[in-house]
Amino acid sequence: MAKQDYYELLGVPRKAPLKDIRAAYRKLARKYHPDLNPGDKSAEEKFKQIQEAYDVISDTKKRQTYDQFGFNTPGQGSGPSRGPGGPAPGQEVPFDFGGFDFGGAEGAGGGGGSGSFRDLFSQIFRGANAAQESRGPEPGDDLEYQVNISFPEAMRGTVKKVTYARLDTCPVCHGTGGVEDASQPATCPTCAGSGRVMQTSGKMRFQVACSRCGGTGRSRTICRNCGGEGRVRRTETLDVRFPPGAQTGSRVRVAGRGNAGVMGGPPGDLYIITQVDPHPFFERRGDDLYTHVPITVTEASLGAKVEVPTIDGRAQVRIPPGTDSGKKLRLREKGAPSTRHPGKRGDQIVEVQVVVPRPEDERVRNLLKELAKAAPEDPRQEIFAQAVL
Repeated sequence: MAKQDYYELLGVPRKAPLKDIRAAYRKLARKYHPDLNPGDKSAEEKFKQIQEAYDVISDTKKRQTYDQFGFNTPGQGSGPSRGPGGPAPGQEVPFDFGGFDFGGAEGAGGGGGSGSFRDLFSQIFRGANAAQESRGPEPGDDLEYQVNISFPEAMRGTVKKVTYARLDTCPVCHGTGGVEDASQPATCPTCAGSGRVMQTSGKMRFQVACSRCGGTGRSRTICRNCGGEGRVRRTETLDVRFPPGAQTGSRVRVAGRGNAGVMGGPPGDLYIITQVDPHPFFERRGDDLYTHVPITVTEASLGAKVEVPTIDGRAQVRIPPGTDSGKKLRLREKGAPSTRHPGKRGDQIVEVQVVVPRPEDERVRNLLKELAKAAPEDPRQEIFAQAVL
């Protein structure tokens, strides 16, 4: 019977990242593990197939070889039938070099070969070692959590209680995924206590860590508290401090509060992503705050000192005589606190908007007419010369 594609066995696409492959493997391994399916030969066989698939595509070098050649290593042929002097279908073959083509292997004579046999040999055996090492301690994943804070809280700094879910080390198996069973033999029956089993890939055989005992050589039972994952989901609450000047997109790192590691690996970190609610008056751009302040025609024409709101309270700004609408005035160090430069602050940029009076009163209309006669001015005088094509 033709072997099933490794990617199909694990239910992942061919371009799947290692993180997705590992998650799919753990899910299937828990489902078909012999300890959870005692006496079920089909589940045991399925578990072996899943283990073999994961051993290959979880390792970069072996995965590259599999993606390029599939189950047929160079020179083996493509069918399961027995070749001249070859083994019967399904017969385990001891390691030898009989099925490989050494012609042009070192790239001599025109470079027609697809790479040296030595490279292929080292790739596969490095992959076997990497597969064993990959079952050792693995660091936990980092987590991200978004927290909304108000604009005043962002300006002054605040402390928020954050409740989130994370994977913590299983208190029953202490992260190993299995517990020793006194009713079982002391040594693992699958590997006879060696911690390793023989694996076959094409015409090659190599040793990998025993999947049943995790390479320990000791008999154990899958932990039912965590299902063999070694980690359990739990909810935690902690106080997170947001410094003055926090802005949307800024991150607060809480070391060691991400997901727990696997097999004793270090935990990941928790990153709090800040989302600051917008303010109706202040607009933040970097560390500067932009505001719009209305002024009268008289204040714009004659100049004045007007009060404007700041995050510290009221402040005075000087309006120069003849100020046009849209002019920007700067209040030094009245902006947001800087998180990049503690102790420093940005500026507040005040954009003035001249409010034209509505001539609803006859007296006001007469005064405006007298003003037009006393100070005749055509503000559009130069635009026609500028607009010549």
